[in-house]
Amino acid sequence: MALQLFNSLSRQVETFVPLDPERRSSDGRPYVGLYCCGPTVYDYGHIGNFRTFVFSDLVRRYLDFRGYGVRAVMNITDVEDKIIRRVQKSGQGLREFTSVYEKAFLEDLRTLNCQPSEMPRATDHIADMIALISKLEARGLAYRTPDGSVWFSIGNYQGCGCRYGVLKALDFSQMRAGERVAADEYEKESAADFALWKARVPEDGEVSWESPWGPGRPGWHIECSAMSMALLGPSFDLHLGGEDLAFPHHEDEIAQSEGSAMQGPGRPFVKYWLHGAHLLVEGMKMSKSLGNFFTLRDLTAKGFQGREIRQLLMSAYYRETFNFTMDGLAGARSALTRIDECVDKLGGLAGNQNAAADSTLLSAFTEAMDDDLNVARAWAVVFDWVRETNRQLAAKVMTSVQAASALAAWTQINSVLGLGRRVVEEAPADLLALAHERVLAKKAKDFAKADQLRQQVKSQGWVIEDTPAGPRLKRG
Repeated sequence: MALQLFNSLSRQVETFVPLDPERRSSDGRPYVGLYCCGPTVYDYGHIGNFRTFVFSDLVRRYLDFRGYGVRAVMNITDVEDKIIRRVQKSGQGLREFTSVYEKAFLEDLRTLNCQPSEMPRATDHIADMIALISKLEARGLAYRTPDGSVWFSIGNYQGCGCRYGVLKALDFSQMRAGERVAADEYEKESAADFALWKARVPEDGEVSWESPWGPGRPGWHIECSAMSMALLGPSFDLHLGGEDLAFPHHEDEIAQSEGSAMQGPGRPFVKYWLHGAHLLVEGMKMSKSLGNFFTLRDLTAKGFQGREIRQLLMSAYYRETFNFTMDGLAGARSALTRIDECVDKLGGLAGNQNAAADSTLLSAFTEAMDDDLNVARAWAVVFDWVRETNRQLAAKVMTSVQAASALAAWTQINSVLGLGRRVVEEAPADLLALAHERVLAKKAKDFAKADQLRQQVKSQGWVIEDTPAGPRLKRG
């Protein structure tokens, strides 16, 4: 089965075929260009943001698993309306303000084991934005206003035979010609001309750049178009983001990118658009007033590990609204413990044995993920495997070669899931000595003493687990 993806552009499931099937990455594999809308660095990222970013990382990892060489770009928006308001309130310079939250975001990505290839800043691509706006102006799709701002003309774009409203059905009967929306983000059912370049106003402070139209700054939508095309070319394979970005942000990206005519005849700006569904917290929309608003740092401060949060964020199918709960986090911890313990037992049995990966397990996992990245179905495959593996280990019917084969398959699967391995806390030397003393007591058939030693270790918060390689201590 080939990889199938739901394309928001066509509103149907399609077989994934790279835009340029003959193109190769530097390592000789079929090339795929992927772009994901990244954070706006005016505050710490919340878990709704990170559901999208973990999904993007899962897509990148799975494409790598399926044999593609992926160039994954995630932008950092470090200039837009909300940022400027916060900068003015803080009294800091733009870079001084945004660097704090950019650094925090990169730390959060590492906590969740997300690894995009490149992370360009918007402020490093102002020249690319100005060049793109100039192309649109030359083609008659952008116009200046007396204040020095530049706007994208929806009417002129449609007049060229282009369609505005490819990702979202729009009611153009409600649209007034020339109506403009100055805000970067807006919620409207009808289309309106949007700002490509915003003339400097006193409220912007020192946040401005020189341009052919006078001092100002880019609109939010033009930033992603300019950065994605600068790094991935005028046409690329995949564009990801949350479903809230489909309109107006992604719709405007398509219009201004394809309006530039940089793609060439018959070439799209992006071939496949993937949108992740909203995240709820305890069944409700996340809100500080409801007390259910969590940053990643809030959760790690409660003692949860990044891998536990990652597991929960990617436990559900990406196109379904997901309910994030504290009970779910506890469940993720329990689920990872089951996997970790199974993998540890396999390692003890396999020893130094090497073997080819279990093809049956890999095939079942691949079949699930090929079904539009159905990670919920893939998790079912993993936990069925854990249950059956534990049964065989308990019955002592698994050989060292079979254990090594299972481990090799899990290593490949984990390269997609990105869970890493748990950090095993070393037991104190005095408790290790008690565990060894218990082994001697059992050999001497002094089971009362052995049980007393086990209880003594347990009272210190540790459990003795008997394995083929000897006793192992773990936190109880």
